[in-house]
Amino acid sequence: MKNRRTTNMLERFFFISCFILFCGCKQEKKEAFSSQTTVNRTSIQYANGFEIQNQSNGITIIKVLQPWANAETTYTYALVPKAIQATITLNKNEYDAIISTPVEHIVVTSTTHIPALEELGVLNQLIGFPDTKYISSTATRKLIDAGKIKELGINENINTEAVLALQPDLIFGFAINGGNNTYETIQRANIPVVYNGDWVEETPLGKAEWIKFFAPFFNKTQEADAIFNDIETSYLEAKKLAAGAKNKPTVLSGAMYNDVWYLPGGKSWAANFLKDANAQYLWNSTDENGSLSLSWESVLDVGQHAEYWIGPAQFSTYKEMEASSQHYSQFDAFKKKKVFTTGNTKGKTGGTLYYELGPQRPDLVLKDLIHILHPGLLPNYVPYFFKPLL
Repeated sequence: MKNRRTTNMLERFFFISCFILFCGCKQEKKEAFSSQTTVNRTSIQYANGFEIQNQSNGITIIKVLQPWANAETTYTYALVPKAIQATITLNKNEYDAIISTPVEHIVVTSTTHIPALEELGVLNQLIGFPDTKYISSTATRKLIDAGKIKELGINENINTEAVLALQPDLIFGFAINGGNNTYETIQRANIPVVYNGDWVEETPLGKAEWIKFFAPFFNKTQEADAIFNDIETSYLEAKKLAAGAKNKPTVLSGAMYNDVWYLPGGKSWAANFLKDANAQYLWNSTDENGSLSLSWESVLDVGQHAEYWIGPAQFSTYKEMEASSQHYSQFDAFKKKKVFTTGNTKGKTGGTLYYELGPQRPDLVLKDLIHILHPGLLPNYVPYFFKPLL
């Protein structure tokens, strides 16, 4: 399993998954708060990558604490309501961007940003996206087909001329490190780039809570709180249900790419799902919060007799897997047809829905896994993302 935190990037590197760790650059942290201002913090319960501080003067300060894995750089953004903008003076050197709110025209760069926009009711503010073919959302595809969301090239090298022509209020970007020349060019044109690090979060509810990060830009904080509370309740109820299961099935995950088997580390987003589904993920004791890179022999040694195989990369059929490598047929889960994939749930243009919506709806992911791993606990449930391999 994995999290396409990224638009296309996570899909392209599905073998390595969205749990891969990258090294960041080191910079000085910026201080952004006045000692003369009363501050109330927005409650963030699960996410570790951002914080929100609401000042008594009406300004909202958002700090992105972990824009990418192992980052020592933080980013500070000041959100100033348009109604009070004329009365506020800020030191620009204290902030990475000062943004007037609510924003009206935006660009996002990952498919995982889109469900939050839909839930908040601000999808119509989206005017540009790189690699639109990866978007699965029906509502968003209608806007693309109507020409209201412009194609901006590929995410790793956004078409800056197209962005400048659109003149968005800001871009929600993501990065694997601090060196993005395209973003720097866009910022020099006075278009703010706001880094979103939701893909770095290790827990399912931590990723989902990033809807609270988007909300202040659109004056939708109360709506975001209500949406997340519903997701949290649904997730915790499912987790409690799974905890009552009588057995704890063993699970294998991942697949090979160029003779290297990539699978989730024991502290990764994917492994946490399996833990909450009350399954025994066979690499649960490893410390990696990204992916593990193993030989097929070592995976066979540990996982040959696993009862289930969850998330075999992008494979959708047993025939396809066996044609890729005869080694797969040595595993019991393969022999007994106990392999389950997200590769059979795709959008209109072929994008995998799991990578887009899964991070925002972890409750659905968890219920899928419970339905698979504990038959009978959710007897009338229809899986949303995970389907049997064909």
